[in-house]
Amino acid sequence: MADPSAEHWYPTAAYLYTLHLDGPALAWEYLRRHPDYRRDWLRRRRRPEAAHVWGLRLLEDPVLDARDAHPAWFPDHDAVVQLCPDADPSPDAVVFAFWRIPGQKHLIHDGKRLVLLTRWPGCCLRLVIARGLADGMAYAYAISARAAPCARYQALAAELDKLATASDAAPAMATRSRPTPSALQELHTFQALDATLAGASLRDVAQGLFGADAVADDWYADSALRARVRRLVRRGDALMRGGYRRLAQLPPPLH
Repeated sequence: MADPSAEHWYPTAAYLYTLHLDGPALAWEYLRRHPDYRRDWLRRRRRPEAAHVWGLRLLEDPVLDARDAHPAWFPDHDAVVQLCPDADPSPDAVVFAFWRIPGQKHLIHDGKRLVLLTRWPGCCLRLVIARGLADGMAYAYAISARAAPCARYQALAAELDKLATASDAAPAMATRSRPTPSALQELHTFQALDATLAGASLRDVAQGLFGADAVADDWYADSALRARVRRLVRRGDALMRGGYRRLAQLPPPLH
């Protein structure tokens, strides 16, 4: 590759948004890069059943990154909160108030249900709105009766804590903590994956991720830098080719 810096994958700044993605959003970022998924999207009118193969209710446009895409995973991630009418509300029951829910909101119909996705700095909440629930009605939370109910309850409680502590409106500016090592690893993995999909060599990938000086100082057959880049490339390929299902809490595919 004559000039890797001219490639779309080279600027690390283009990947900064991935530092604050949750599991389902990270899963989408890996899936949308899969060449076979992209081909299925182009053929979606002829193969509507293809969505379930990938763990989705509906195929989502792979051109859209996690900031704009709204993939509907099947089955739902544990963090999805279901809201349904309360059949026997108490006098002090909280009522459903759409416009008091914080964040930037998106309403999506996934083919069966109405889903509300709302984002504010550092948080992303997914709410399933049951049929019959209207603004001003008392509501209840529900979780599916599946295995590991305690773990699902803990995930649900964590999402409800986010909702309860959020302000009515997202602040114009928000201070975020420094990225965790795992978040930085995801950023580097996405960049390395895009580079290899574009045909870049391992050396080009290293230069894009860590700079020309680092490559000049530490690029030889058994160097730590070379091994690190190789691991990132293998990790990205594995997550793209099925590993994303773990991030979205999907069961293994049926063969």
